[in-house]
Amino acid sequence: MNSVEKAKDLQSKLTKEFKSAWDQLKEGEMEKVFSFGESYKAFMDNGKTERECVTEIIKKAKAKGFISFEEALAKGNLATGAKIYAENKGKAVALFIIGKEKLEEGMKIVGTHLDAPRLDLKAMPVYEESGLALLKTHYYGGIKKYQWVAIPLAIHGVMIKANGEKINIVIGEDEKDPVFYITDLLPHLASDQMGKKMGEGITGEGLNILIGNIPHEDKDISDRVKLNVLKLLNDKYDITEEDFTVAELEIVPAGKARDVGLDRSMIAAHGHDDRVCSYAALEAVLEIEETDKTVVGLFVDKEEVGSMGNTGMQSMFFQHIVAELLALQGNNHYLSLHRAFSKTQVLSGDVTAGFDPNYPEVLERRNASFIGKGVTISKYTGVRGKGGCNDANAEFLGELRTIFNNNEVIWQTGELGKVDQGGGGTIAYILANYGAEVVDCGTPMLSMHAPLELISKVDLYMTYKAYKAFYV
Repeated sequence: MNSVEKAKDLQSKLTKEFKSAWDQLKEGEMEKVFSFGESYKAFMDNGKTERECVTEIIKKAKAKGFISFEEALAKGNLATGAKIYAENKGKAVALFIIGKEKLEEGMKIVGTHLDAPRLDLKAMPVYEESGLALLKTHYYGGIKKYQWVAIPLAIHGVMIKANGEKINIVIGEDEKDPVFYITDLLPHLASDQMGKKMGEGITGEGLNILIGNIPHEDKDISDRVKLNVLKLLNDKYDITEEDFTVAELEIVPAGKARDVGLDRSMIAAHGHDDRVCSYAALEAVLEIEETDKTVVGLFVDKEEVGSMGNTGMQSMFFQHIVAELLALQGNNHYLSLHRAFSKTQVLSGDVTAGFDPNYPEVLERRNASFIGKGVTISKYTGVRGKGGCNDANAEFLGELRTIFNNNEVIWQTGELGKVDQGGGGTIAYILANYGAEVVDCGTPMLSMHAPLELISKVDLYMTYKAYKAFYV
């Protein structure tokens, strides 16, 4: 070996370079990557809201032998290998596979969120102006408002009738359905608008959705267009305007998840953040049959607005369920819950920003994650001086590295932007507050929080592979 060869050998041993995951796929994995992408797209098409995602998750769990938490309570005991799902008000769900060790010895959790940035309808949304019927909205989560104009939109959600009946609403997804639309100014008249900052060009109160133009046939009444659209809704769903006041209706981009690129290597869809990690965690946990520690797939709501509320991670729901399961194992001691969490390991499954060559200035290349280089481990998130973050412990990171390397998981590291650029957070700090070991681990993506976001299929597959390796 000459000096150059020795130097190259030394360099390969001492330095680390994250390479394309596509180049490192094992024999037969390319087919698995694309097959997994197809099943994921189907999940995304059926799960445009957190409620719809919970329905899909429970349906898949039941097909794998999971029983409800209520059924488990009725049995009065908790056997090794038991598969249980606990639903939280139709918007969050936890899947448990009970391990050989007692729950007090800790769990392995992948925690993700099902909500995504969107537009919600206000309590009294329907109005008429200038011969048009429109809906008032209030945006949910961190959006760029200008991205939501002049694109086809759909309505998803639930309405409660006066008699208590719940109606599921989906309009705009079937190819025969109408879609909805928010107008924008024509360039010829937009000189004032275009002179504003991007964040001011479209206002929150300006995100009003067109839903009709034909007036009611009776010409002697006011708001004839509004009345006509209300009549159409009443004819189809037997609902009235008052029913909107107790409804949960979300506005999302209309249409299916689509392949991107001539090589079909990427997927564009609404809600990759964070349903990409949710689906990867779901498929991973559903494949577990036997485990030493109890494994949990945790899918929560409200992360995009601070994880508050009784379906968010800051609620007591998950702690209560774990306490109930401990009781089924004959352990009612208060401290057992704290002991269980203190011995628990968690992957906070959430997306991170991938390096975008169109906007290279916001990420520091040496510590950015890249599309197509695998699942990303983020030691910390937070803002500027790591404010509001969970900062993972080195011991846990070292253990995770060993797990991933031993299971041929292609992974990389990344942070959410340059130090003073901005930042963000996940549910990681909440589970860390319980005493668990937690690190952020998820899929890199482009156009985060846009109506349509972008991921690579190989990163999706490696996220699933990482979660499964962590579980077992």
